[in-house]
Amino acid sequence: MQAIIIKNPGGPEVLQLKERESPKPQPSEVLIEVKAAGINRPDVFQRMGGYPAPAGAPDDIPGLEVAGIIKEVGKDVMQWNVGEKVCALVAGGGYASQVTAPAVQCLPIPQGLSFVEGASLPETFFTVWSNVFDRGNFQKGESFLVHGGTSGIGVTAIQMVKSMGGKVFTTAGTQEKCDVAINLGADLAINYKVQDFEKYLKEKKEEVDVILDMVGGDYTAKNINILNPEGRLVIINAMKNAESTINMKKVMVKRLTITGSTLRARSPEFKGAIAEKLKKNIWPKIEIGEIKPVIYRTFPLAEASKAHELMESSEHIGKIVLEI
Repeated sequence: MQAIIIKNPGGPEVLQLKERESPKPQPSEVLIEVKAAGINRPDVFQRMGGYPAPAGAPDDIPGLEVAGIIKEVGKDVMQWNVGEKVCALVAGGGYASQVTAPAVQCLPIPQGLSFVEGASLPETFFTVWSNVFDRGNFQKGESFLVHGGTSGIGVTAIQMVKSMGGKVFTTAGTQEKCDVAINLGADLAINYKVQDFEKYLKEKKEEVDVILDMVGGDYTAKNINILNPEGRLVIINAMKNAESTINMKKVMVKRLTITGSTLRARSPEFKGAIAEKLKKNIWPKIEIGEIKPVIYRTFPLAEASKAHELMESSEHIGKIVLEI
């Protein structure tokens, strides 16, 4: 098979197209002929040497989400057949023409979607469901803030929470991105380069029940300041700074929950449970067009380095996808 290999930790140029032996599915896995693979921020961190693959996943082939056709099924797999079109969350190895995936981490490509659109779904949809609805315990009628509203996570979170009955706020770095967020369903989009989101929400007398944060640093204290009593702050990245200073008295008085997670190393059983919730609650909304994939640009597999350059520029709105 063809695969993108991380030659050594470094910049986008270390991603090289090579020939590799095809993987073999374990009894509970399927082998997927990959047609498209999504690009995600953790892929960049892995390329730079800061996010090693978990045990059992390729340590030099990035890629956490794919869409394609099942080529082979393990002996214990009953729910999938050869020839079916699926999208899947994988622990690594997605930048390749073939990859194995636990059968429970596969989902049918929603009706009407292309392979490219299907490949844009798993990583962000699994992440948002796990952190906003499971860990963050979002409930219909609550208010929600996601930072980075036009990132892959952002466009997913805005649409999912809005479709589940939430009032949605977001931050973004340009007016164009704020406009896109509003068009996706956000009730309020704040240009963080022009306005301080904490001050702006306080001026509007808007407090928040659940926050999904990928920034960290001084955002943490600001998030705590705008949370309602019993509010939940869920941290899934710390792009600004992993260290924060917070007022613990506010946490106690408001009875706040501060939590966070990473998904990649969790078990197939854990991820499979998320897949079932997505299939029940979100996939029907995608099929009727209530929630839509947002694709910014595609690249051929051989140009994965260019895709990473675009990801690192943060110019994109929505997902970047490799076509294979």
